[in-house]
Amino acid sequence: MERSRNGSVVGLEDPQCVDRSPELPPQVSHRTLWGSLTALLLLVFIAGSALGVLGIKRNKPQSVLQVVRITLQGQSGSPVNQSVVVDERNQIVTYYVTSHSNHTSVVLFDLKNGLICYKPENQGSCFLRQMDVSDLENGHLLFNMSKHKVNQFWLPGNETQRHREFVGILGGHPVDAQTLEEPLQTLCQHHPIYWARKVDGPGKQRLIYFCIDICFPSNICVSVCFYYLPE
Repeated sequence: MERSRNGSVVGLEDPQCVDRSPELPPQVSHRTLWGSLTALLLLVFIAGSALGVLGIKRNKPQSVLQVVRITLQGQSGSPVNQSVVVDERNQIVTYYVTSHSNHTSVVLFDLKNGLICYKPENQGSCFLRQMDVSDLENGHLLFNMSKHKVNQFWLPGNETQRHREFVGILGGHPVDAQTLEEPLQTLCQHHPIYWARKVDGPGKQRLIYFCIDICFPSNICVSVCFYYLPE
C-alpha cells in the first residue's frame, strides 16, 4: 500500500495505476474464425467447380465431320457433283445437291431419330418424313465409307440404277420446330415445316411441284418428286 498526497490509500491493483489491454469477448473471436473458414471453403468450392467445368469441356468428344463427294454422269453426259457431310457420332448424313441453275437443295438423314428432312431450293419450306429400311441402309453405307476415309466416290453411268419416288406433302399438318432436335432446327429455322410421306403417285389431277435427285454409293440414284396431297 502507498499513501497519496491527499492521504488516501492507493492499492497496487487500482485501475488508475495498472495498464490493462482490452480483450475481445469469446463470442466475437469465434464468430471471426468461423467467418474466415466459411469464406475459405466457398473459394475452394468455386475454384473446384470452375476446374470441373473446364475439364468437362476439355474432355467432351468433338464431332468429326467428313465430306464425301459423289460424282456421277448425268443423263446429258455431263458430270454431276454432290457433297455429303457425314457426322458419325451424331448419326447425321447431310446431302447438298446443286442443280444446273446453281441452286442447292439440302437433304438431311437423321438416322438416330429415323427422320429425313428436305429443304428444296427456292421453296421457303422444309418437309419431314419417316425413314424406311432402304434409307437406313444408304445412311449406314456412308458411315462405313467414312470409317475407311473415302473422300471421293464415282458412279459409272452405265452401272447406275435410276428410279423415281413420289412424296406427298401434308400441307395442313405443320410441325412445331421446337419439338425437333439439332441440326434440324438450325436447318429449317424461320421456315415452315410440314409432314410428308411416300405415296404411289400423284394421279392425273395433281401436279408435281419439284424434284430432288439424290445418288447413293450403292449405284442407285433416286429422283424424289413432291406434290401436295388433298387435305
